[in-house]
Amino acid sequence: MNIAFSPCPNDTFIFHAWVHGLIPGAPELEVRYADIDITNGLAASPIGPDIPEVMKISYAALPYVLENYALLPAGGALGRGCGPLVLTADGTTDPSYLSGRRVAVPSERSTAYLLFRLWAAQNVPGGVGEIVVMPFDKIMPAVRDGQIDAGLVIHEARFTYQNYNLQLMTDLGNWWENDTGLPIPLGAIIARRDLDAHALAGWARASVEYAWAHPEESQAYVMEHAQEMDPNVAAQHIDLYVNEFSANLGEDGYAAITALLGRAMQEKLVPEFDLNLLKI
Repeated sequence: MNIAFSPCPNDTFIFHAWVHGLIPGAPELEVRYADIDITNGLAASPIGPDIPEVMKISYAALPYVLENYALLPAGGALGRGCGPLVLTADGTTDPSYLSGRRVAVPSERSTAYLLFRLWAAQNVPGGVGEIVVMPFDKIMPAVRDGQIDAGLVIHEARFTYQNYNLQLMTDLGNWWENDTGLPIPLGAIIARRDLDAHALAGWARASVEYAWAHPEESQAYVMEHAQEMDPNVAAQHIDLYVNEFSANLGEDGYAAITALLGRAMQEKLVPEFDLNLLKI
């Protein structure tokens, strides 16, 4: 079976056991490591032999693909205190600074960008100017070097943005949690609808539980793909993004997803779809 997920520590930690044949009964995996902007595009492409059957995508991309793919209730990323950040180089915390300016985002269909659009609609008079999509690891250098006025960052940038002499304008996770009381839906695991979604979810959950039970076994694999990340940062990354929702979305997880995508539909930021399709 072909699967695509990012080389980030949370994904490699979660899928280490399955990738390495440690989950009884689970099919062998052929892994494609890809930035989430790429997997969002793959999921929206016509199904074919070059498209992985299972993928990690942004929750914001779900409305575009639910006809062909089911959301698995295990293996993804939701959480509290782990939202995207809006960064600048000049230290302003006034959102009106963004009016008419250039902002870099990691993907047009990322959850980060969807949260940013919902936040900006309330806080940036007249709206931002140009949106520039770039790989998430290129955003902070671009803001630091003055190529971009502000950057929307995800993943381990929460722990490293000070290294680029950047300042926090707003934490979109805090904004969302204060507004809704719910966790933030970030990354979803989807599978083709012609597959056994319940079995796949069970294997993903078993892989998460194995990772928690044997954290030392995945360390070499995690660091191999962590793009020269400091081991302490990788550990922080895993602690933040791998949590109860990674094993099972549960009522709060589904409520968060429904709130985010329901609000996005109301604002006409995503296509309309049947919210019942979110559950297998």
